[in-house]
Amino acid sequence: MAGSEGPLKGVKVLDLSRILAGPTCTQLLGDLGASVIKIENPATGGDDTRQWGPPYVEDAQGNRSDLSAYFMSANRNKKSVAIDITTTEGQSEIKRLASHADILIENFKPGGLAKYGLDYATLSQDFPSLVYCSISGYGQTGPNASKPGYDLMAQGYGGIMSLTGEPDGAPMKVGVGIADVMCGMYASVGILAALRHRDQTGEGQQIDLALVDAQIAWLINEGVNYLTSGNVPQRRGNGHPNIVPYDVYETADGHVILAVGNDSQFRRFCEFIEHPDLADDPRFATNPARLENRDALNAVLRPVVKTHASETMIAQLEARKVPVGPVQTLDQVFATDQVEARQMQIAMQAEPGDVQLIGNPLKLSRTPVTYRAAPPVFGADTQAVLRAENPFDD
Repeated sequence: MAGSEGPLKGVKVLDLSRILAGPTCTQLLGDLGASVIKIENPATGGDDTRQWGPPYVEDAQGNRSDLSAYFMSANRNKKSVAIDITTTEGQSEIKRLASHADILIENFKPGGLAKYGLDYATLSQDFPSLVYCSISGYGQTGPNASKPGYDLMAQGYGGIMSLTGEPDGAPMKVGVGIADVMCGMYASVGILAALRHRDQTGEGQQIDLALVDAQIAWLINEGVNYLTSGNVPQRRGNGHPNIVPYDVYETADGHVILAVGNDSQFRRFCEFIEHPDLADDPRFATNPARLENRDALNAVLRPVVKTHASETMIAQLEARKVPVGPVQTLDQVFATDQVEARQMQIAMQAEPGDVQLIGNPLKLSRTPVTYRAAPPVFGADTQAVLRAENPFDD
């Protein structure tokens, strides 16, 4: 790694997590300048997601590496160290690394690390300033604490699948592992809060974070809609529970998103589609009325919108300051000048060859994120780290 920069320069992270929630968190910390050592199990060939392909990165001769696209999505700015924590030697190595670390993050089942002497209760006795983040499916307490947790199960248990999909279709998960990703984001916030407390008091602590808790937390308005009304929300496809029209509409050549957030925007929209009368109709004049008469309004709007070409409609509504947008495929997304301007696609040099990755969305004016090391092949840094007097040095 090149010299670490960023607001977390000097922060040392020992990463015992795998798959997505924990690695998402530690990649973010690494992008912000932290030094991250990722511990991988030599008995399994490392992080499970190394085998979650294709696609994989290939070298110049076409040989497949262990860098799957899935693994690379959450593992840059890390060193890979192969340690078997089931052995006495491996446990000693982890404790030595923990003695240098500010943060340890793990996603074993609750109690799973206790038999190796690597649980918080044990490590905190020797390292009381350690910030120790535990991610699990259901948390360290509660009747489901012993159950395994995966993104799909969290989406199902936490209710988001009941809200996702067409009204007459099956419950549907979100298209990516969003429960894992959001759990990783919450973990990042919790770790930084605990790190500030540690810096002020010298006192570490354990962060207990559950996939299901995180998923319930980001039910946001639909969750509070239920808690306020007692009415169980229903699937509405792309429709919004509290705003109409706020949906995906078919056009003459594709689809557009309409996000009409207030009554003045609705009036301007009606003028564009040459139905100004809709804005004065008592059934549609206000958002609460439109919400009550959603189906009647859409029965009018959908045939009208279908007569317009997507590009023309977007241009005309943008000119009228009515929120509208395209529904893009990923090839379209990454071809946009917006992605280029915001550096949301980055190139890095990995051991097998060049890789293309998604950039970090954080734009800090004084301490920008840095991309110092591509996702590592399994065990690439084992010898260097284990032999180093200061293993977290870049």
